[in-house]
Amino acid sequence: MSKKIIYKELSFKIVGILFDVYNELGYGYQEKIYERAVEKLFIKEALKYERQPCYKLQIQGENIGRYYLDFLVDDKIILELKKGNYFSRKNIEQVYAYLKATDKKLAILANFTSKGIACKRIVNIT
Repeated sequence: MSKKIIYKELSFKIVGILFDVYNELGYGYQEKIYERAVEKLFIKEALKYERQPCYKLQIQGENIGRYYLDFLVDDKIILELKKGNYFSRKNIEQVYAYLKATDKKLAILANFTSKGIACKRIVNIT
């Protein structure tokens, strides 16, 4: 089994930006505030990204729903931001569903906690 890290450099850059946001703002803001701050630093770092891209879910050509991602970075990594002190099963399942719906390989689930940033890399194994 390969131990290769998927999108290593881009992942590290994203996580670094998350730490920069936390170091400047700290804890206690709504997720949308953190989203705006992350977006400002993506722009400053000239990272290619989409904020709140919509992905439609279909069955037999019929729309049955849609997902809105927090960010899609460089058309490779889904970034989902949360506020809280732990990774909930619901949030992890949400990110897995995003990976499946978009057919992307990697997502980063990031929690802005009272003690700092916590990140979880989630890999699409399908």
